Amino acid sequence: MGLASVMEQALARFLARYPEYGSTSALDALRASDFARLDAGRHVYADYTGASLYAESHVRAHADLLAREVFGNPHSGSLSSAASTRLVEATRQRILTYFNASPDTYTAIFTLNASAALKLVGESYPFAPGGRCLLTFDNHNSVNGIREFALARGADVDYAPLTTPDLAVDRARLTELLDTSKDSDDHRLFAFPAQSNFSGVKHALALVGEAEDRGWDVLLDAAAFVPTNRLDLGAIRPAFVALSFYKMFGYPTGVGCLLARRDALARLRRPWFAGGTITFATVQGAARVLAPGEAGFEDGTLNYLSIPAVSLGLEMLDRVGIETIQTRVRCLTAWLLEELLALEHGNGRPMVRIYGPATTATRGGAVTFNLYDPDGHLLDYRRVEELASAERISFRTGCFCNPGAGEAAEHLTEDDITAALEDTPDLTLPRFLTVIQHRGGKSAGAIRVSFGLASTFGDAYRVLRFVAGLRDQTRLTVGEVSFDVASCRVMRDGS
Repeated sequence: MGLASVMEQALARFLARYPEYGSTSALDALRASDFARLDAGRHVYADYTGASLYAESHVRAHADLLAREVFGNPHSGSLSSAASTRLVEATRQRILTYFNASPDTYTAIFTLNASAALKLVGESYPFAPGGRCLLTFDNHNSVNGIREFALARGADVDYAPLTTPDLAVDRARLTELLDTSKDSDDHRLFAFPAQSNFSGVKHALALVGEAEDRGWDVLLDAAAFVPTNRLDLGAIRPAFVALSFYKMFGYPTGVGCLLARRDALARLRRPWFAGGTITFATVQGAARVLAPGEAGFEDGTLNYLSIPAVSLGLEMLDRVGIETIQTRVRCLTAWLLEELLALEHGNGRPMVRIYGPATTATRGGAVTFNLYDPDGHLLDYRRVEELASAERISFRTGCFCNPGAGEAAEHLTEDDITAALEDTPDLTLPRFLTVIQHRGGKSAGAIRVSFGLASTFGDAYRVLRFVAGLRDQTRLTVGEVSFDVASCRVMRDGS
């Protein structure tokens, strides 16, 4: 039986298990019209948490717009500058509308990306002795970096742990940390991701209200969440939301956004000023007047030629429907989870260890896992990625700039980390990974497969066939320390 026939049978079984997938056929038409390059090159793209792919029609529409008009630096009153300003402000309004954010309550501040938006909050937040910065173990390093601003200004920094194996925020411990200094007037910032970029876990958005009710400002990292989920800022009202548009629709890169609640924005204090952020500055008087609202936070000249492409991308998402994308991604993710957990070596030992929940009830469109040989030895995920690339499959490996979630997933202790850091004065990442591996078969990284806008069952099927092809593989083993991967069977029922 040929591969095509085998996949057709697999598709039939998939549709019987997930009939709602049939309601997402509009995405098949979009794949054919705007992402034909994938099938033409037999390329499976499965790193949508890293970046979405751009639609050909999106790029053409933007190019047509630029070819029709004359756009100049918006920091002027000229005809070309006014044309740029109109499109920038229209895009700003389009963003607020998309996220159901009232312009009386929120403003959109353009940044280079989500990391720049996060840094903008960190460097401007009024941390001081008595103030606090609360993060979760599950945070991107661009959020973790905010602690440096807090510590430098004398504020206390705490981390809320995760529970295992589901890798959700420990709600009981988080409540204790939120209640600390509850009646204090000092400024307190709580930052967490709506969806983990490590495990794909969706953290409860109800945490926003719980923290705000206790007097905290909440910074929500929505970069991994909004590409496949609706974020309604009329329903939840965090002080700040950071996101990157290339993660939503692939193009343009270099444009992100900080959605800021106006009352919270007024509490920020910029440590410097730049062109475009002031209404007045003097050299001899050593004075400056910061521009009001979002203008005081948009440094220099905006990326005014790329910003209009954001409106075009949001229009595309509205046409296909974010709920349609969410349904498709959920079906593919649930199927891959089930199939991976069913894989066994010839001796009956499981091949795969899944990080996070084994269902999509609290998981977005990412599946993070490690592979083990028949004796329970960890397979080198870096070599697995190389083999996948040879099969024209793109996914992500490593710790995904999220060390805390990885440490929690692998039960790495402070002693483990300290031992690895002290192993040699010339510590390198490969050496660090080796030391960690020899401490009980633990891993400092993993494999992440994530789905998105242009994903199909064929993509998920080829990923599964690739992983299954490593059955009984021993040549990719790292070290000689085995891990009892059989204990991970409990995650099949989500326990």
